Amino acid sequence: MKAKLTLAALVLAATPGLAVAMCSDMKPAQTALTCAEGTVWDSETRTCVAPVSS
Repeated sequence: MKAKLTLAALVLAATPGLAVAMCSDMKPAQTALTCAEGTVWDSETRTCVAPVSS
C-alpha cells in the first residue's frame, strides 16, 4: 500500500512539469524571410508588427 501511494504521489508531482515541457514552444515558426511592407519584426512576440513612432 505504501509503495502504491508513493508511486502515485511521484506521478502526480511530475505531471505538471511534463505538461509544461511539452507545450512550452507551441508558437508556429516564422516562415517568411522578411516582413510585409510597412511592418517590422518584433523579436519579443516573434511576429511582424506595425512600427511604433515616438
